[in-house]
Amino acid sequence: MVVQKATRLLIAAFFGSIIFVTRLFVPPPIDRLLIAVDAVLLALSALFIKNVGATYVGAVGGVLSGLLLPSFLPFSVLFAFLYGFIVDVFLFVFRVNATEAGVNRNRLISAMAVGTLLIAFLSYYATTVLRVIPSYPVIDALVLFMGPASGVSAGYAASYLWNKYLRNMVL
Repeated sequence: MVVQKATRLLIAAFFGSIIFVTRLFVPPPIDRLLIAVDAVLLALSALFIKNVGATYVGAVGGVLSGLLLPSFLPFSVLFAFLYGFIVDVFLFVFRVNATEAGVNRNRLISAMAVGTLLIAFLSYYATTVLRVIPSYPVIDALVLFMGPASGVSAGYAASYLWNKYLRNMVL
């Protein structure tokens, strides 16, 4: 039981740190294009750590990323935590179950596409309403396209990694 909790904590810390490192070396706003990397890590953490794995990883990644730009700390923590929570919710809604037989690829892709679209929409429009960044119709359309596109690619990558390499790991 203690080993299992420690393993969950290590997975959350490791995946959250990877999210932070992708933000560290890539300047804003280009780092927002790496949402697919975040989505893969959140999906895998939700498969490894049942119920709230993506929420844990989102919180860790958000806090670490917020420390990089302290003026955006509330946004980083809130949206990363919310993204993890949304991933957990949609994996539950779409009944994505990680088993030794594998994970249903289509359900995982659908859950990640909807979840990523929702967080892209929420974070983009929250920052434009607060006038942190300006709103342009082209960017609006790009957000509405790239959200689900990133989710689809992340869902496919996570299902491939899980079904091919990770499903038999004993934690």
